[in-house]
Amino acid sequence: MEHRFDFLVIGSGVAGLLFALKTAEHSRVAIVTKKGLMDSNTVYAQGGIAAVMDPEDSFESHIADTLASGDGLCNQGVVEMVVRTAPERIRELIQIGVGFNESKNGRLELDLCREGGHSYNRIVHAQDLTGRAVEEALVNRARALKGIEIFEGHVAIDLITRSTRLKRGQTITTHEDLCYGAYVLNRSTGEIQTFLAGIVVLATGGSGKAYAYTSNPDVATGDGIAMAYRAGAAVANLEFVQFHPTCLFHPKAKNFLISETVRGEGGILRNADGRAFMADYTPQRELACRDVVARAIDSELKKRGDESVFLDISHRDPEFVRSRFPHLYARCLQFGFDMTREPLAVVPAAHYMCGGVSTDINGKTTIHRLYAIGETACTGLHGANRLASNSLLEGLVYAHQAANQAAEEIRQAENQDCTNIPSWDDLGAMDSDEAIVISHTWNEIRRLMWNYVGIVRSDKRLARAQRRIEIISDEIQEYYWNFKVTPNLIELRNIAIVAELIIRCAMHRKESRGLHYNIAYPYKKDQRWKKDTVLRRPFVG
Repeated sequence: MEHRFDFLVIGSGVAGLLFALKTAEHSRVAIVTKKGLMDSNTVYAQGGIAAVMDPEDSFESHIADTLASGDGLCNQGVVEMVVRTAPERIRELIQIGVGFNESKNGRLELDLCREGGHSYNRIVHAQDLTGRAVEEALVNRARALKGIEIFEGHVAIDLITRSTRLKRGQTITTHEDLCYGAYVLNRSTGEIQTFLAGIVVLATGGSGKAYAYTSNPDVATGDGIAMAYRAGAAVANLEFVQFHPTCLFHPKAKNFLISETVRGEGGILRNADGRAFMADYTPQRELACRDVVARAIDSELKKRGDESVFLDISHRDPEFVRSRFPHLYARCLQFGFDMTREPLAVVPAAHYMCGGVSTDINGKTTIHRLYAIGETACTGLHGANRLASNSLLEGLVYAHQAANQAAEEIRQAENQDCTNIPSWDDLGAMDSDEAIVISHTWNEIRRLMWNYVGIVRSDKRLARAQRRIEIISDEIQEYYWNFKVTPNLIELRNIAIVAELIIRCAMHRKESRGLHYNIAYPYKKDQRWKKDTVLRRPFVG
């Protein structure tokens, strides 16, 4: 089956949905999402959105905080653009129907809180479920628009590019690549369909499932990064994986994040003896950036041999804790913790990918008519370490930037020659009766990444990881071409590619900067390393 649209959006988080809303008025837009519209990292974003909404705050302060967190690798032009347009995007969400918390001082103002790395209260939030509130509003609007057609339960496999046609024996005069669409698996029927579009947008979110412990949902398998890399697009800075310092340590608490704002509201990190230890590592203590806090916890655990540390906010007024963190409070009670009376056992977990598909200031990738927005992109905003609550902000701003640029591009472009697009070919592929191979390999990759490419790295660990991932990737490739694709096989293939790219980027950077810490090079080096790590698959004609 073949579908044709003006815009094809792969992914349904904040970035993809807002892009679709902005382009649907005069165009036909398809949203392809591998589960449901509400299955995205956005839904799990508890803290909020950073924006200068108080006259006592300033753009200059938010810019400075972002640059400081990015540790020398931010693109200053991008940072300034994102920060200065943030208030407009917040007002746009309010118009769409997002109910942000308002202050209790009798004035019509938003309630603004502070998180680690920020020098002022500027986090706009909806209780402690900001991402869910934003996602629900965008989903409701998307479902109501006639210009948007939604394909839930559809898994993107690969992008269709000019190179795709070249490899199938067609004569093409240039190696400059262009994207036509994507091959997509319908989960319910098993049919592989061809989606063609004038513009393709990757908004597939993060890659946390490449690690054994993560705050991410199961859908975060790095699909956009892997598809873009296979198609020949440049990817960048994948060594910078942000580990959230505080995920609840409980055998049944899968992916349950304890928000950054708990520390922002006075939460104290203690070891098993009850001693507050962050002052041993940084003057900012609990309000330091996430990489500093995560490494401090990692050090404390290794030094003492403990399984977890403890986040304690029980010294605050119980009513304040319950009203400020209603979702967290209720969920912790389900696991047997009362955060108003006792500390919470927490451990670090893979949380956010600062690198991704390399883009310009409008979200354009190195392949014509292919855009990447949200966590799947590397825009230059985050540099070597994302500042808290800049993630939803980036998704909002780049959805706006990309929508404006893509609408202009599609108006000016000549009609694409979408004839003779090769259909999916699985001739000779068989149904697999060895699903255990996929689950076993998936677990092997995730433990490999956690043990060797985690919060603290070394040349020896990285070399070991590279040798093993090469063997695993060869095994996956052989399996992939012999058997019919399934959602699990597609995700496994993507996870393996993202893992390999993280390892390669980490091996290249011979220094410690931001989220990348290598014990062989514990310090930042000179200007030679103050640049992005860029990888691109060689063109194959």
